Amino acid sequence: MDKLKSMSMDIEQAERDKLRAVFPQCFSEGKLDIDKLLNLCGEYIDEDFEKYKFEWKGKAECFRIAGQRSTGTLRPCPEESVNFDTTKNLYIEGDNLEVLKLLQTTYFRKVKMIYVDPPYNTGGDFVYFDNFADPIAHYKEVTSQATKSNPESMGRFHTAWLNMMYPRLRLAANLLRDDGVIFISIDDNEVHNLRKLCDEVFGEENYVQEIVWEKKYSPQNDAKYFSLNHEQILCYAKNKEMFSRNLLPRTAEQTSRYKNPDNDIRGVWKSSDFSVATYSANYDYPITLPSGRIVNPPQGRCWATNKENYEKMVTDNRIWFGERGDNVPSVKRFLSEINQGMVPISLFYHKEVGHTQSAAQDLKKLFDNQKFFDFPKPVELIKRLLLLATDQESIVLDFFAGSSTTAHATMQLNAEDGGNRRFIMVQLPEATSEKSEAFKAGHENICEIGKERIRRAGAKILSDNEAKAEQIAVNGETLALLDVGFRVLKLDTSNFYAWDGTPIRDSNMQTLWDRFDARERTIKRDRSDLDIVFEVMVKMGIHLDYIVSEITVGERKCYSIGERAFETSEDCMVLICLDFGITPEDITAMCDLAPAKIIAAEEAFEDSTAMSNAHYILRDRDIEMKLL
Repeated sequence: MDKLKSMSMDIEQAERDKLRAVFPQCFSEGKLDIDKLLNLCGEYIDEDFEKYKFEWKGKAECFRIAGQRSTGTLRPCPEESVNFDTTKNLYIEGDNLEVLKLLQTTYFRKVKMIYVDPPYNTGGDFVYFDNFADPIAHYKEVTSQATKSNPESMGRFHTAWLNMMYPRLRLAANLLRDDGVIFISIDDNEVHNLRKLCDEVFGEENYVQEIVWEKKYSPQNDAKYFSLNHEQILCYAKNKEMFSRNLLPRTAEQTSRYKNPDNDIRGVWKSSDFSVATYSANYDYPITLPSGRIVNPPQGRCWATNKENYEKMVTDNRIWFGERGDNVPSVKRFLSEINQGMVPISLFYHKEVGHTQSAAQDLKKLFDNQKFFDFPKPVELIKRLLLLATDQESIVLDFFAGSSTTAHATMQLNAEDGGNRRFIMVQLPEATSEKSEAFKAGHENICEIGKERIRRAGAKILSDNEAKAEQIAVNGETLALLDVGFRVLKLDTSNFYAWDGTPIRDSNMQTLWDRFDARERTIKRDRSDLDIVFEVMVKMGIHLDYIVSEITVGERKCYSIGERAFETSEDCMVLICLDFGITPEDITAMCDLAPAKIIAAEEAFEDSTAMSNAHYILRDRDIEMKLL
C-alpha cells in the first residue's frame, strides 16, 4: 500500500525520463551531461556568446518556476455550479500558474485548443506578480486586494510581463495534444515579444499564422498618428505537421455567388479566370471561340491547361464563352464539386466575427443592460477559432477566462453543430472596483461575473434550442443533452496535513505538541468528504468531470468515481472510503465492486491487524490501494 502523492506532476522528471529513454549515454550518476548531449546532436561548444538569443532578466528563474511542483488542491463548490453531477465543463477559480500545474497529471497532452486573452501590457492594471515562497498564501493575498499596476516607469515594463507569461505558456504547452493548437490575443505593446516567446516555447517551426482581427468598425478621429482598428491573434501548433485546420462553412452570401444554372446535372456554378500567371509554352495557344473569333492568353500569361485538356473541358461543358459565345473563355466552378468549406484568411473582418463594441453590447444585454466589461471578445470571434481548430469531442482551455467568452462560444457552437466540446475556464478572482457597476450589482470579483455569464448564456442557448435540449432517442440511440452546466472548483491548500517546519520562536512547547498531534491526523477537520474526493482526483490524474457517486458498501459510506453514474461494478474506476473503523470484511465488500483502486485514510483502519489483512485481500484480488 503506497501513500497518495501530495504534489502535482513532476514535469522536470518526466522530461528527464524522455531524454534518458532516447539518450541513456548522456546521463552519469543520475545527472544530465549537456555537453555530451549536444555533441551527439552535432552541436559543439564554441564559446560564442554573440549568437542570436532572446534574453531578459528573470528568464532563468522562469524555468525553475514552471518546474516547481504544487501542493495545492481544487475544492469543489456545488452550490455555485450548474448541473454539478452531470456536466463535463469546468470553471476553476485560482491563480492560473498553480492551477496549470495541478492540471498537468490529468490533462497532459489532452487539450485540443487553447485560447487566451492575457492582460495587455499597457502600464495599467496588472495583478500577476508571482511570489513563490508560498504560492497558495500569495494567491489568497492577491484575491483580497485590488489590482496592482505595471507602470513603464518602473524600468521593468516588458520584463514583468514576460516573467508572467513564460512559465504559464510552458505549462500550457504540456497540456496540448500533439495535434493541438493555441491562439493568443495580443496588441502592439507586446506582440513582438510574444512572437519570440512562443518561438521558444512551441518552436518557431510550429508557428502557424498571425491573424489580424478588425476590432473596430469606425476610425478613431482623435488618434495622434493612426487609428488603431485591429489586434493580433498569434497561432502556434504543438506539432505543425500533425495539426490540420478545418475549413470554414460557407456563408449564405458566398453560396449565392454560385448561380447560372444551365440544365447541367452538376447544378449551379460561377465562372473564374481560365488564364494563369505562371507561364508555360505548352499552355500558350490560340483558342477559337464559338463566335469564330480567335483569342490568345493575356500578355505575360497562359491558359490554365494544355490544348488537349481544354478540348475535353469544352466537350464536358466546363468552359463558359458568354451568352453569345464571344467572351474570353472562363472555367465553370460547380458548387457541387468543390469543398463545402472555405479556406480561412488571416484577416478577420468585424462584419464576420464582430468587434469590441458589438461584444460589449451583447454582454450588456445578457446582464439586463448592465455594463461589466469594456472590451470583451465577441462570441463569433472565438467561435471561428473553435471551428478552425476543434473537432466535436475536443477539450478547450482558457486560463485567462475573463468574462468567459470562450465558454459561451463553446456552448453556442455545440448547440449549432451537435458537438460535445468541453471547456475548462481558469480565472483569478481579481477584485472589481467598488465604483464599478459590477461591484454595485453584487459581483465582488471577475469570477462572479464569468460564472453568471455562463449561467445566463446557457439558459438562453437552451431556450433557443428547445428541441435539442430535450433528450431524445433516434434509431435506438439516446442523444445527449446540451451541456450548458459547469463544475466550480476553487484553488486552496491541501486537505491533508503536512508537517509545519517553521521555527518555533518561543519556549512554549505546546506549539510543538500541537504539531505532533496534527501529524497524527491525515485529513484536516474543516474539509468535506467531497473536498477529499476531488483532491484524490487531482493528484491521481482522474478527469475532473468524471461523475462522483455516493454509495454504501456494507456499512461504510464510499464514493465511486467513474465516467458514468454508479449503477454496476463496471462503472466504478476508483473507490474512496473516508469512514473510520474499516475492517477486512469491509475491504472484501469493496473488492467485490472490482475497482481499479481503493483509497482510504491510514488512520481509518480498525487496527494494525485490519490493515495487514487488507493488504493480503487486495493482493489476492489484484487491486491497488492508496493510503491518504
